[in-house]
Amino acid sequence: MTLKDKRLAYTIYLYLGALFITSLVVSNLIFQKFFYWNPFGDITVFGAPIFELSVGILPYPLTFLITDLISEIYGKKRANQIVTAGIFASFFSMGILLLADFVPAIPTSPVDDAVFGQVFALSPVAVLASMLAYLAAQYVDIALYHFWKRLTKGKYLWLRNNFSTFLSQFIDTFTVVGLLCLFGVLPWSLFYGLVVSGFLFKVFIAFLDTPFLYLFVYILRKRFKLPVGGEIALDI
Repeated sequence: MTLKDKRLAYTIYLYLGALFITSLVVSNLIFQKFFYWNPFGDITVFGAPIFELSVGILPYPLTFLITDLISEIYGKKRANQIVTAGIFASFFSMGILLLADFVPAIPTSPVDDAVFGQVFALSPVAVLASMLAYLAAQYVDIALYHFWKRLTKGKYLWLRNNFSTFLSQFIDTFTVVGLLCLFGVLPWSLFYGLVVSGFLFKVFIAFLDTPFLYLFVYILRKRFKLPVGGEIALDI
């Protein structure tokens, strides 16, 4: 690979990392708004609508698509580096929120302390819960992805994409909802409904993102002339 190709590969890696971190941080900031979406009619789970979800779930599945893409093209080490960077970014954003909530608003501020606190005061707790779930889910996802990649000798991309995501998404959903209920952010009465709804939604999205993963992997493999299962070593 030429130096020009390596620089391009590194630039793509940085932009994928930026998308990953942005999706992760934003999902933690907007989690307190909930919406209802049920394409299957009035089906309920444990008395709750099957897709009664936090808007924070909307950008979050993108993080698993990106780590799968980085795992496929750049390898396990680079995927883990992005996950670690995401942890740092999330805790840093939590620190900024705590500081912003501590600083008193002036009387003429368009957003007063009460409104700011209502929207963001619980975010640090949510970020902590999300980070614990995130740590478990993302590292499990990457480990399982490469387990299936080794087992299939780089073939059957759909299998490792979905099988690694299903288990990791369940771990993530179960952990984050459980911790939010434990910290008092959500009532325990919503626990089972939110876990099932969140997991089913993420599985649904995982199926939908598989063609996009195939497309991006195809484009990158063709551009950098990678064999099936081959990875780019970023050494610059």
